[in-house]
Amino acid sequence: MKVFYSDTYTIPLPDGHKFPMSKYRLIRDALLDRNILDTTELHESPIFSPDELLLAHDPNYVASVCDLTLDPKIVRRIGFPLTAGLVKRSLATVGGAVSASENALEEGISGNLAGGTHHALYDAGEGFCVFNDIAVASLRLLNARKVNRIAIIDVDVHQGNGNSAILGDLPQIFIFSMHGRKNYPFIKVPSTVDIELEDGVGDDEYCTILKSYLPAFTEHKPDIIFYLGGSDPLETDSLGRLSLTMNGLAERDRMVFEWAKREGIPVSLALGGGYSKPIEHTVDAHVQTYHIAKSVFEI
Repeated sequence: MKVFYSDTYTIPLPDGHKFPMSKYRLIRDALLDRNILDTTELHESPIFSPDELLLAHDPNYVASVCDLTLDPKIVRRIGFPLTAGLVKRSLATVGGAVSASENALEEGISGNLAGGTHHALYDAGEGFCVFNDIAVASLRLLNARKVNRIAIIDVDVHQGNGNSAILGDLPQIFIFSMHGRKNYPFIKVPSTVDIELEDGVGDDEYCTILKSYLPAFTEHKPDIIFYLGGSDPLETDSLGRLSLTMNGLAERDRMVFEWAKREGIPVSLALGGGYSKPIEHTVDAHVQTYHIAKSVFEI
């Protein structure tokens, strides 16, 4: 299984910042330490070309990010200081998503230990998202005619407003977002299917709802699945407001992977959000996703 990482590119954040930048390296280390991945399966994400971001983003926005002249109001919406390091990290995140999607078509499943930057819009970033990795990867596959139809299964606890804003009008793309109704973003952009969950929803209700939509995914007949498996539905997540346990997340992942394997649909994994306190719960959840993926796909 080829898995791409970009944690070598990091940015210093002020004390008390709510984004857990350390999680990326911790997840990679844990995957190795627990023998779920070995070093031959891990590949550093390539730095994506800014010119190719224009598949999904406004040229002026891309240029102002890359030359560090972005409007301070948008920088605040993103939530990170705008630095050369952030630009390189963001380009590597997209590079990992594109690489994982292309590899998934060849081998059945692949992953990016970053990404799921589903809040980035055509002409602005927000919510810790600079460029929209899944939108770029999706449009690249469609334009190259490597696929005809795509499904995005977004189970991050926050609605993927950027995915829907950029891709929502394309009939080739089915976007499923299952998220907290009262959670960020507070102005949501309609997806193909939006499931809005009340605060405190737990394992049984969550998994029952997700299972009921598997036939709709099949009906779309996608050539690839982008699975945005955020760990932020966990009950210990500081930004999640749901009440899933580690077992609930395991059932969620297993359900999707077993369905995809049964239908013969390749899967490209994106990390998505995770803000548990302690951070070890976030790490354990994402490591569990990869353990289940390898078990289901027998690799």
